[in-house]
Amino acid sequence: MAIARILWAFQKEADWLPRVRRPWTELRVLAWAVLHDRVRVVRRVDAVSADAKVEAFIMRRGDTVHALYTAASARRAGFGRMLVNEAKTEVENLRLWVAQDNAEARRFYAAMGFREVARSDGRGNDEGLPDILLIWSRAPSGIARMESQERSIERAGYE
Repeated sequence: MAIARILWAFQKEADWLPRVRRPWTELRVLAWAVLHDRVRVVRRVDAVSADAKVEAFIMRRGDTVHALYTAASARRAGFGRMLVNEAKTEVENLRLWVAQDNAEARRFYAAMGFREVARSDGRGNDEGLPDILLIWSRAPSGIARMESQERSIERAGYE
């Protein structure tokens, strides 16, 4: 599965990210997400061979982004931006959690118009890493509304 290879390559290069699930478990989760139409991919077609290679994927449900990964060889080619922009056309707001140590992703999301609304000490995620809740909203009032909703949701370790 191409998206699993992209995920595993990122996990291998991100020395700050602990591996907490077995590959088989990750494959099952990814397969379920694909079968339930939760995953969108970007493919690049090779002009010579006409082969289509998956370069990036986003996994989301409604307004929640669960994962966005781009193959190392395809980073900064606009594929992640394309997937996020497509998601923005389908919902009024987007929310996601990003690891505090993932500086590259934090810069990417800030450039895409996401705002930080909360921080956690990591007790609410599988890896146990401190993370940040980011929100994008089509309407400026939407961010304020989502911030107040998030404050009312129980999540361990909010600062």
